[in-house]
Amino acid sequence: MTGVQLAKDPYNIIVTGVGGQGNVLAARLLGEMLARKGFLVTIGETFGASQRGGSVMSHVRISRRTAASPQIPRGQADVICSLEPVEAVRVLADYGNPATVLLTNTHPIFPVGVIKGDLTYPPVSEMAAAVKEILPRAYLFDATARAVALGNPILVNIIMLGALGRLGVLPCRREDFHDAITRRLPAAQRQLNLQAFAAGYDSLNDDLQERRK
Repeated sequence: MTGVQLAKDPYNIIVTGVGGQGNVLAARLLGEMLARKGFLVTIGETFGASQRGGSVMSHVRISRRTAASPQIPRGQADVICSLEPVEAVRVLADYGNPATVLLTNTHPIFPVGVIKGDLTYPPVSEMAAAVKEILPRAYLFDATARAVALGNPILVNIIMLGALGRLGVLPCRREDFHDAITRRLPAAQRQLNLQAFAAGYDSLNDDLQERRK
């Protein structure tokens, strides 16, 4: 059993997004990494109406003492890591509290209703302003732009893991994430995914430095 302390026990993380973004893989990478460090990890997943394009949410619960139930109680998420901005707000409304750390990609994925003109997607700038008003620790950046710069938008999930690692809210080192990626992904994909992790890790440098002033 690792001697690293959790901020609370159990420690509750939600990884969310829409189908096809790879947030389930991100949650499982996270869980496997923490399990190797000696923590007891429980992962529960919920899927929306369709696997691709519907809401997908993974509850990751970490403990040193006991295996927690797979569902995080309402209002008790310690960290929300979202690959899509509306999903961040949706999950925050149900599971967030003033102490929650929120990390979200700001690039929207429009549902079919918005594309057809039946629904309206709220402006991301307004959502960001509202979130920052209520959460002291909200971090927002365009992970999709960084993924596209690396040549593949599907890398958003690993970029978000990199940013999560940079926040220092988990009992893990950067090397632990590298090891998890190396173990989980095929050899042909490892180098690009490690680059994606590094891009996410470095993406919050300016934000974190500004907050320390």
